[in-house]
Amino acid sequence: MEYPYFESRPKRQFAAIFNINRCIACQTCTMACKSAWTYNKGQEHMWWNNVETKPYGGYPQSWDVKTLKLIDNGENTWYTDEKDEKLSPYGVYEGDTIFEAAAKKNINQWAVGYIPEDKEWRSPNFGEDVAKSNKPDEYSSLPEHSRWFFYIQRLCNHCTYPGCLAACPRKAIYKRKEDGIVLIDQKRCRGYRKCVEQCPYKKPMYRGLTRVSEKCIACYPRIEGKDPLTKGRPMETRCMSACVGQIRLQGFLDDNPKNPVTWLIKHDKLALPLYPQFGTEPNIYYIPPRWAPRSYLRQMFGPGVDEAIDKFMVPSRERLAVMSLFRMTQTIVFEYKIEEGPKVFETTIHGKKFEMFNDTIIGYGEDG
Repeated sequence: MEYPYFESRPKRQFAAIFNINRCIACQTCTMACKSAWTYNKGQEHMWWNNVETKPYGGYPQSWDVKTLKLIDNGENTWYTDEKDEKLSPYGVYEGDTIFEAAAKKNINQWAVGYIPEDKEWRSPNFGEDVAKSNKPDEYSSLPEHSRWFFYIQRLCNHCTYPGCLAACPRKAIYKRKEDGIVLIDQKRCRGYRKCVEQCPYKKPMYRGLTRVSEKCIACYPRIEGKDPLTKGRPMETRCMSACVGQIRLQGFLDDNPKNPVTWLIKHDKLALPLYPQFGTEPNIYYIPPRWAPRSYLRQMFGPGVDEAIDKFMVPSRERLAVMSLFRMTQTIVFEYKIEEGPKVFETTIHGKKFEMFNDTIIGYGEDG
């Protein structure tokens, strides 16, 4: 894959994990972001954080379906090998990314994309709670429902290879070296909307009143520890700290195996990226819903879905402990320690042995 700039991997990358299984679409996160950053004139259509109902919902409408069609060459496949730890469970994508598709089509831009029509920005909750029914006359049953929908939480992915950054002819978009947060320099932006066009997730948004594009800034003052509530400690973003369902875990991806975000993504591989086939290497990850059809989920999160759902349904001792850190504090957890306790419960789930222990997990901040 060809990218116009050198690879930029900070020592610690801003990242987050969403447990889709627990989201109730209360939209508290959406309103927390809206009330903090996009409440001014000309920002009425801007929802940097939004919660969509899949399979029909989307903001802008049908953003994912349209982008998938742009990269579809009829041969897009995943190759997996369970015996090779480097390939399993993520696998290797053998189709075109948004960058490769643009090169093949010779369209004189770095990535394929499109600019949504005005009508596609009208309803951030379009299709909310609308279910898809594979067998209308049958009641739902586990493990996969025949009638289903689920909520997915979306914000800027602060990608390792951002489509928006590659697209900008003004070089107004940059990725911070200290934490990998992607920002738009408002003074350099001229509102060409190339970022809107070539971001596959459609998270940069054009503001007609000021004629510049804007996007999620990852609440970087809070990440930098400038919020007085935490007295200098890095703090969760507004959308994360407002989550009442405790579905979110925010932190940094680094090389520390006892960092809860790093452990769940790199080591346990419970959390998966959204549409990894786009080729941007997004840094927002998801624990896929256990009741939705696997074929649909594989399209969204890649071939690691089956293994991730199995792990979620029958969690290991360490996995269960780490997942209890979700939304337990407004400060970012950099490391965890588990103090083991006695076994309190044992059963069988889907033919697999499950044990529960009275363990205590301790989360440590940046200062230890």
